[in-house]
Amino acid sequence: MRHATEHADVAAVTDVAAVADVAAVATGELESALRGGPFHVALRAAIAARGLPLQRVQHHLTRHGVKVGVTSLSYWQQGARRPQRPESLRAVRALEEILQLPDESLIRLLARDDEPSGPERPAGRSYRSVMEASGVLERLLAELEVPLHGGVHTVGHHERVRIGAGRELLGRESQQIVRAHKDGVDRYVAVHHGDPGCAPERMAVRALENCRRGRVRWDRDTGVLVAELLFDTRLRSGDTHLFRYGFDDGTAGVCTEYVRDFRSTGGQYALQVRFDERALPLRCHRFSQHSAAAPRGGRQNLALSGLHRSVHLVEPRVRTGIVGIGWDWE
Repeated sequence: MRHATEHADVAAVTDVAAVADVAAVATGELESALRGGPFHVALRAAIAARGLPLQRVQHHLTRHGVKVGVTSLSYWQQGARRPQRPESLRAVRALEEILQLPDESLIRLLARDDEPSGPERPAGRSYRSVMEASGVLERLLAELEVPLHGGVHTVGHHERVRIGAGRELLGRESQQIVRAHKDGVDRYVAVHHGDPGCAPERMAVRALENCRRGRVRWDRDTGVLVAELLFDTRLRSGDTHLFRYGFDDGTAGVCTEYVRDFRSTGGQYALQVRFDERALPLRCHRFSQHSAAAPRGGRQNLALSGLHRSVHLVEPRVRTGIVGIGWDWE
């Protein structure tokens, strides 16, 4: 018995040493991944370093009030999918606490992964700036005490964007048709996100047809502006309303793209970009993204019309995600 016990003791000591070695390796990999990324490698290393099975990670997330499936967590750490929706991004912040990581460490990696990797990728808003604007938008809507697009679904949206002689975003105009899904709707909240360096306090909101301008709020740092558009009637559930409005901008520098982020499906969307005759782009293209953190795809060249100097895209039925038009200057 003593002999067997001695072997058992040696085995136990060996196991402890092996576990310590594995833990040290996992910790080293985690530190390296947090410095260099990408996101999915850092997440996988963090989960391995803490020794948590995905079911336990999911349980901890539930205790934080966030619901994420084990399959989604598996996809995230494999790099097959990326956190995109607001609920998923809340989960990432909760994971930083659960896995005992520095604040913003995983969020920063998501932002870094989305940064342009070379000069051929069109200049656009980074993932970080989009997330900052999202937080600002929630605050501005809270000040107005109204939810975004509360009470209505968009049936059709035709947007016209104007690019000036200085290659700046002069402004945009929207004609929109909405359908109420509850009684008593009498307004719509429109959002404008200017280019970097813009001055929202100098922008103008124009109520052009079947609406009046209400309260306006903006944030200087992110360039986000929200405006109430008041209807002359209260809609009943099922009623439709057609209205037209616009934003005069022209306060930022060179513009290279215009994007539209859709949080819900349904309805038709058309985007037209028109250029000043004194500043015509070399080429134009359309693109799409599942989210601000996802890679761009669906690239398709667009021919600039000679007479009206414009390009356009049409989405017959909107899906969640981002669509836009980009262009290259000489």
